[in-house]
Amino acid sequence: MTATTPNRAHYALKVSATSSHAQLLGLLPASGHGQRILDVGAGTGEFAVMLAERGFAVTALERYPLVPEFEGKLEFHQVDLDAGLPALRGAYDWVLCADVLEHLRDPAALLGQLHALLTPGGRLVASLPNSGHWYFRLHVLAGSFPQHDKGLFDSTHLHFYMWDGWLGLFERAGFSLKLVSLTTPPLELKFPRSAHALWLRAANAVSAALAKCWMRLFAYQFIVEARPERRLP
Repeated sequence: MTATTPNRAHYALKVSATSSHAQLLGLLPASGHGQRILDVGAGTGEFAVMLAERGFAVTALERYPLVPEFEGKLEFHQVDLDAGLPALRGAYDWVLCADVLEHLRDPAALLGQLHALLTPGGRLVASLPNSGHWYFRLHVLAGSFPQHDKGLFDSTHLHFYMWDGWLGLFERAGFSLKLVSLTTPPLELKFPRSAHALWLRAANAVSAALAKCWMRLFAYQFIVEARPERRLP
């Protein structure tokens, strides 16, 4: 995704029905009918290919080379997003930012560039981590700031926003931000042997209920839709 991302396999497609990828997919039309979509920070490219198979005209941006098996299925640009967007032709009906903005040195600058690329009525959809989650707060309160391969303490995260921070970032870039849904911690990854256990399903249900009641403390990620609200200077 960016120059600091060590391994794009960490950002593979999330297959859970409640994952951020599944929820973002649900925000997009079931049939693309040639609508143009820009996948910013495409990771392994699986999500982009799914969109191409839905009928979208997909342009994917990623620091790493495209997986050979995906060549010819979409337009691809190998790029360091911290250096800005490459030269792109035309405007886009959709922009997808899945788990990427927190990895950038200057996400506001990139959002400003994306603002200019959207068609009238175009939308940006994104998944954004919540650094106000109780797990994150508890570690900081205890004087701990771990470095993990993924998750809220992903070692490649450069920004740690709570909801109000994300809201302000998008507003400064000329977008109105709408919260669409929330994700909760992927307990099935922490406890893979219990993936179908009753206790894990119950824990996920409780976690989802708490996130809906108090998103700032219990939401793991925010799934959002952003629309250009004003023209940038």
